[in-house]
Amino acid sequence: MDINAESSRAGLKIGQLAQATTCNIETIRYYERAGLLPLPPRSQGGYRIYELEHVKRLNFIRRSRDLGFSLEEVRALLRLVDARGRSCNEARALAAQHLTDVRAKITDLKSMERVLRTMIARCKDGNLPDCPLIEALFRESCLRSGDLAP
Repeated sequence: MDINAESSRAGLKIGQLAQATTCNIETIRYYERAGLLPLPPRSQGGYRIYELEHVKRLNFIRRSRDLGFSLEEVRALLRLVDARGRSCNEARALAAQHLTDVRAKITDLKSMERVLRTMIARCKDGNLPDCPLIEALFRESCLRSGDLAP
């Protein structure tokens, strides 16, 4: 479906928008309720009628979410989009902060990988009466400290 031609002629119903953007209908409605996607006009029959701008904005939201931006970060980016004097500096600052957050998550994930690898290695023969992995999970500080010693 040529989204540009289709949406510029008569608009899209929500199912067509969902199909065109590979976004779930309930997700579209959620973004509307959250104020990220403007409410479209309705047809005489009461159907939402989406235009090309809705398609573009929904793709922007989805791509931002795919990159791990939170809803609040997406909202901030959209405020920049909606402002006439778009500031690349503000967008850069948001992206830089997000990059810092992503790097912190990567560090945490690497730590979790190291702990899990150690826990799994302790169960390598699988025949121990008391599973070290299960016992380590019972200990409160196991993942926080990385200490797996009994």
